[in-house]
Amino acid sequence: MSAELLTAAAGEDPAEGLRAVRSLRVLADRLEALHVERARRLGWPWQHIADALGVTRQAVHKKYGKRYP
Repeated sequence: MSAELLTAAAGEDPAEGLRAVRSLRVLADRLEALHVERARRLGWPWQHIADALGVTRQAVHKKYGKRYP
C-alpha cells in the first residue's frame, strides 16, 4: 500500500480521506474476489470461504456463485 494512500486516509482533509477509503474498498473487493476464485479452484466449499470471510455461506455464494461455480 502506498504511503500516499495511508497519509490521505489518516489526514485532515475529508475529501482526500474519503477518496482513500474508496480506493481501499476497491482494493479489498479485488483481493476478496481473487482469493475466492483461488479457493474455489482448490476445491474449497462455500462454507469454508464464508467462515474465512466472516459471512454466511449464502452471502458468499450469492456474491460469487455464478462467477466461480
